[in-house]
Amino acid sequence: MPSLFRRKSADLVDEAVTPVTPDEESSSARTRGYTPAKGRETPKRPAAGRRPVGTGKPLTKEEQRAVRRQLRAESAAEFRREGGPRDRGPERLLARNVVDSRRTVGTWFFGGALVVLIGSNPGMPPAIQLASNLVWGALALGVIVDSVLICRKIRKLVRERFPNTGQRMGSLYLYAIMRSITFRKMRTPQPRVSIGDPV
Repeated sequence: MPSLFRRKSADLVDEAVTPVTPDEESSSARTRGYTPAKGRETPKRPAAGRRPVGTGKPLTKEEQRAVRRQLRAESAAEFRREGGPRDRGPERLLARNVVDSRRTVGTWFFGGALVVLIGSNPGMPPAIQLASNLVWGALALGVIVDSVLICRKIRKLVRERFPNTGQRMGSLYLYAIMRSITFRKMRTPQPRVSIGDPV
C-alpha cells in the first residue's frame, strides 16, 4: 500500500530543476560581481567610490622643490606668529606680555658674555680682565634681579586673573625667564605688545 505522505524521488528532482531564462541568467551574473561568463564583455565598474585620477602633468623636480620651500616658509611663518604647543594657554600669553612690555637685562646677557670671553683672555692686560669680570658679575646680578621682578609680577597677575589655573608656576617662571634673555626680534611667538604698554 503506497504511503500518502511520501513523495516520489522523481517529483523531487523535477521541483529542484527549474528552468532559467537567458535574461534571468544575465541579471544574476551582474548582481554576483564583475566577472561575467566566458565570452561576454566585462561591465565597467561604477565611478562612485573610486580614487580620482590626476589629469595634470606631474611636477618637475624644480617645481617640487619650490612647493616644498613654500610649505616650509608658510609653516615657519605660522610658527613664528602662533608658536608651538608649549606656547598655548592664556597664562603663557600673559607671561609673554609681561616680558615683552619691558626692557630686560637678559637681552644683553649673551652680548656681555661674548665681551667677557674676549676680555678674560690671558693675553689681555690685567685691567681689561678685571673690567670684564666686573661686567660679567653685573650682568649676572642684573639678570637675577630682573628675573625675580618678572616672576613676582607674573605670580600677582595670574592669581588675580586666573585664580583656578592648573598651570604650574615654576614652569611658567622658567618660560618667562627664557623669553626674557632672548633678543626681542628672535622671540617666538612674536611680541604682541610694545615696550611700556600696560599688561
